[in-house]
Amino acid sequence: MTVYESEEDFIPTSDDRSMPIAATLQDLLIVSLISVPLQLIATDLSLGSVLGGLLALYGLCAVGLVLTKYVPFYLPSVAWISLVGIALTLPFWPWFDWFTGVVDGIDFLALAVPPLAYAGLAISKLEIDVMRRSGWKILIVAVLVFVGTYVGSAAIADFMLSVTS
Repeated sequence: MTVYESEEDFIPTSDDRSMPIAATLQDLLIVSLISVPLQLIATDLSLGSVLGGLLALYGLCAVGLVLTKYVPFYLPSVAWISLVGIALTLPFWPWFDWFTGVVDGIDFLALAVPPLAYAGLAISKLEIDVMRRSGWKILIVAVLVFVGTYVGSAAIADFMLSVTS
């Protein structure tokens, strides 16, 4: 059994309400700007269409962040942003056609590249300490997890291809 030096490493020190909105929106703007060339590569959209779609998504996220900060009951920002997105795309609203038309061509997988790249590079002191304590055993577990995920995904894909062919 591993003994950790401090229990505080596992206690959340803040929630989404304590995040400064301006700094979060600035970070979101940087990710959006990085996403522009990725969208141009991944889709056949024009620069104007990409900028319009990303601006609409930026506005959606901004509204969700403001709701996270000021609504009297707590929901994480991802929940508020999802709820705003769902509300904007309900077919009975007058802006449904406009909003879905603006974001229709945006490749959401390409939007995931900047945050996933950052997450892969952002390693905390706690993670380094856990890796040091675990030693070579964590490498074996990681390889087995990666191989199992790959083989499982390939098996599911093969099954689905055989069913649909």
